[in-house]
Amino acid sequence: MQTYLLALNPTDSVVSGFLPAAGRLGLSVTLLTDRPETYGPPGSLGPDVEVTACDVRDHHAVITHISRRGRPAAVFTNSDHLQTQGALVAEFFGLPGKSWRAALRTKDKALMRRHLAATGADPVRAVEVLPGRSPDACVEAGGVPYPCVVKPREGVASEDVVRADDPAALLRLCAEIRARRPDAALVVEEFLPGELYTLETLGDGRRLHVLGGFHTRLSPPPYFMEERLTYVPEPAAAVRAQVLDRLALLGVGFGACHTEFVVHEGRARIIEVNYRAIGDHCDLLLADLLDIPLFDHILATHLGEPLPESLGARTDRAARIDSPCADRAGVLTSAPGAADRTEGDVRLTYRPLRPTGERHPLHRTNRDYLGILRTIGPDQDTVDRAADAFLAAQRWEITP
Repeated sequence: MQTYLLALNPTDSVVSGFLPAAGRLGLSVTLLTDRPETYGPPGSLGPDVEVTACDVRDHHAVITHISRRGRPAAVFTNSDHLQTQGALVAEFFGLPGKSWRAALRTKDKALMRRHLAATGADPVRAVEVLPGRSPDACVEAGGVPYPCVVKPREGVASEDVVRADDPAALLRLCAEIRARRPDAALVVEEFLPGELYTLETLGDGRRLHVLGGFHTRLSPPPYFMEERLTYVPEPAAAVRAQVLDRLALLGVGFGACHTEFVVHEGRARIIEVNYRAIGDHCDLLLADLLDIPLFDHILATHLGEPLPESLGARTDRAARIDSPCADRAGVLTSAPGAADRTEGDVRLTYRPLRPTGERHPLHRTNRDYLGILRTIGPDQDTVDRAADAFLAAQRWEITP
């Protein structure tokens, strides 16, 4: 069966998750990308994977390309930037897929805020600042209080997401962001206090499974880098109900979804909804931790197959993800290599993300990650001790 996977740059989710799953499901994959050179020479991803150049940000271009080859079995993407395009292409060919309206509603942070506010479920004071508009005037007109958070309307991975504590800081930060993104619309919204969590879900349009979530440790303000995620198997019932209610209002319920929210005084407030599987190796950890064919299940929904009533997930282990980060710009001159260790009942998997010898600026986003450590064990105390010991024994040296 011919399946089309839309992608931008190579990710571990695609290379280590979805492509092996496609092979297990007997699928021949055409990977459409606007950056084919980043995927290596032909055959690098396996004999049943063809990498083809296509303007994947343009759904019309994707439809035209696929239509020349006949109707596919499925169209899928795990890219945060391509969910709306993937949904439109799937709908054009009459294939199972996400609602393009829900995909756009969750990708566009201003649309999401307006939609939730209109339902009365989760009003957050927020304004959209288009290119050429004055952010302070928009904020004053919209009644957004300080501190507030400014972010790209269609951003991802905490890039250019920063807290402003007063009007002067807002003007300065918006100017800095616009120097990098002159054509980007911004969203300025009230700062929502509380502990940051995620909820990971998987649905087939009829049944929705909750895979658990993560408690996220962030970098010090004003930035929002995710430094550590500790697995939470089951959020409090009231919190779970609130988040699932918001997702239903947004139209989310097909395939994988990664939702970020804060909990303050028992109330869950949505931060953002990423209508895809969680990234940065957390999806790989979930598959191992829960001991389920997660990537197979996600692809199967796009083939029209119903999810089982029970996924048979394990519930007897704990886990966390750590992401050592660069603290300065410069050249990474020394760093640990990849490691796979088993210490008693604990399994540690470390993967470097930045090669030594390359110079990088400081982004204050996950672009600063030097590597990712996945730790799985019988309980949280054991996991924490093992992860802390591993990280303490490593050295990352950056030469300015």
